[in-house]
Amino acid sequence: MPKRPLRIGVLGGTFDPIHEGHLALARAAVEKLRLDRLIFIPAFQHPLKDKEEQTVASPQDRFEMVKLAIKDELKFEVSDFELKRKGISYTVDTLRQLRSQFPKPNEIFFITGGDWGKTLDQWKDIETIFSLAHFVVAKRPGFDIKNLPPRIELLDFVPLDVSSTQIRTCFNQGKDSSDLVPKSVLNYIHQKKLYR
Repeated sequence: MPKRPLRIGVLGGTFDPIHEGHLALARAAVEKLRLDRLIFIPAFQHPLKDKEEQTVASPQDRFEMVKLAIKDELKFEVSDFELKRKGISYTVDTLRQLRSQFPKPNEIFFITGGDWGKTLDQWKDIETIFSLAHFVVAKRPGFDIKNLPPRIELLDFVPLDVSSTQIRTCFNQGKDSSDLVPKSVLNYIHQKKLYR
């Protein structure tokens, strides 16, 4: 009996650090898009972030934190190919690589938050991205979907009010952030003295 095509989700980001908001989005995507697996792909250098906003933790630390955060989730995995490739992590290059790994009729779902969905005019080769994968934007409260291209698919998702910047600030100021990141990640951050 022929194997059915796989449904692969892709969630990229700097994950500096990975937090409960990322995990909630990933779980919602797996459930609502009926994914067989979801791959977290930490970026080496995010193309749409200013130099000042670039990563604080090293690529290896960010990769290890994702690995720790997802270790008990059966459908989650993490890939380090953007970290190994180095340079600016363009989505189009990553999707080309994934497409060679998972040729059609396998389906790839590239998932992004509503905030990045608003900057599509700045993405490299956006038309090619649309041809390589389903482009899924997680709606946020107050997010205006009127200006999105028709090929974009929306994921109904109520995001957690948490950001990596907010978490780094908490650590820097010695505030409690134990409800914002998984315990294993929290222990790693303390052990490695990150974000101080």
